Formats: sequence, C-alpha cells, structure tokens
Amino acid sequence: MTHARLAVPLALVALVAAGLCLGTPLVSPLRGLSELEQVVLWELRVPRTLVALLGGAAIGVAGLLLQESLRNPLAVPEMIGVSTGASLAVGVCVVWALPVPFTLYPVVGLAGAALGGVVTLAVARTGRSAGAVLLIGAAVSTAIQALLLAVMSTADRLQYDMLFRYLVGSLTGVMWEQAGRILPWFAAAVPLVLLCVPALGLLRLGDEAAAALGARANLARLGVLAVAALLIGSVTGPCGPLAWVGFVAPQLARRLRPRSDARGWLLWAAALGAVVTLAADLAARLAFAPVEAPLVAAAAVAGALLVAWRWRA
Repeated sequence: MTHARLAVPLALVALVAAGLCLGTPLVSPLRGLSELEQVVLWELRVPRTLVALLGGAAIGVAGLLLQESLRNPLAVPEMIGVSTGASLAVGVCVVWALPVPFTLYPVVGLAGAALGGVVTLAVARTGRSAGAVLLIGAAVSTAIQALLLAVMSTADRLQYDMLFRYLVGSLTGVMWEQAGRILPWFAAAVPLVLLCVPALGLLRLGDEAAAALGARANLARLGVLAVAALLIGSVTGPCGPLAWVGFVAPQLARRLRPRSDARGWLLWAAALGAVVTLAADLAARLAFAPVEAPLVAAAAVAGALLVAWRWRA
C-alpha cells in the first residue's frame, strides 16, 4: 500500500509533464523551444493542464463530500443538478440565440450550475434521510436533463457543436481566461471544505446518533452539499461536467487508506481526481489525434472498470 501511495504524486508529475510535452507540436525540454512551441506551451497547454489539475481536484473532493455526507459510495456530482444546470443554461443561450457573448458562456454555465444546486438544496430540505436527499437530487437532475433535451431538440448542427463542451465535458480550447475563472472559486472553497470535515465525522455516525448528541444532521448535510455544489459549479462553468471523476477519485482514495476517514481521504481524493482528469484528457487528446475524443469517454472507461472490480460478485 505504501508503494501505491508513492505512485500517486509520481503519476501526477508524469502526467503534467506528458500533458505539456506531448501533442502537435511535440515539445522537448531537452532543447530550445521555437517561437511556435513557446506559444503553444504557454497559451494552450499550461492553462489546460492547470484547469485539469484544479478541476479534477475539485471534482474529486466534491465526490468525497457527497459520498460521505449521503453515506452512499454511489453518490456522484452528476446527481445533484449542478452539472445539468450548467448545461441547460448554456443550451438555452445558444439554441434560443440570446444576446450573450460567447466569451461569457462559462459565466452563464457557472450561474446555471449554481441555480441547479440551489434548486436541489431547496427541495432536499424536505428530505429526512441521506437516502431521501440522494433520490431528490437524482430527480432534480433528471428533470433538468429532460428540459435540456427539449431545448436540444430544436438545435441545428452548428449549435450542437457549440454545446459539445457543456454536454460531455471537454478541455478543448481552455486558455488562461477559463483558468482565471476557476482560481478564485477554488481558493474560496478550500477553507469551506476544511470546515466540512467535522460535519462529515458527525454524519458518519448516522442521523440518530447525531441527534442524540444534540446536532442537526440535516443542516450539516445541506451545508456539505452546498460546498460540493460550489466546487462542481466552479468547474462545470469553464469546461463542462467532468463525469465519473467524482466517483472514481474517492473510491481510489479509500482503497489507498482503507482504515482512515474523510479527514485522511480528502487530500488523496483531490490528488487522484487530478490524476484521473489529466490521464483522461491526455487519452482524449492523443488517442484519435488530430481529432479529440470526449474527455468523459476515457473517464467513463476508468469508472466502469472500477465498478466491475469494486462490486464484483
């Protein structure tokens, strides 16, 4: 197990280096860079790698918060209405030709993500258990997804291509502008995540045990869900839903430290979320080059293999 833990930071460094160097043109650190290579490296690959790092870490932590607060290892960020809310907001702007500049679409996506999370949290206040909150979140996500499909049914091919990132998740075309939008949200979420750790320890005892200690489990759970929604929304706005990352990273973190708790898993979930996102983006970028595959395809393969192995008969 010690070797596996050591492999995580090594994999992180290797994937960052591969993301910066591999592609067209191939950038080698062993020789001087041409002017074109400098532009490609600094303007395209560095911000893309940074967003993959921060976005993957945020989604990995959000997945851990959801799974621990709802006491369900199958809880995923896609089930609380945030990812679908972002997609719906951008879809309405594109298909209905609202007067919103394309450069502001990430902001629109972030607003839609926040709205989807607020709706879920508002409805979830009626839930009396962790299972009820998860079912409510799934219902809200399904309803938003149905609205998105209704909007998409009137889209033409050009509009559909514009919406690709917000439907399946992609880091294609991510530049410093998108990275700059993630940084302040990420910085604001870090102290909030740390404040969630005691609440997760409380919720781990169960609602009845928490009530016996004089704590309000429902209020603590809603607070944790709000922080998770903030993390998911900050990522979904710039690059769409990073599906499966929020499921895979916490599961791997638990395998690395099976006797720990949320406090011990937090950093590992962030690191593994970054590893999974970087690896999925690298595979999506290089597997069918020069055409980029959807990032979610590579992440879904990893998630499906993990499900088959983790819950095998």
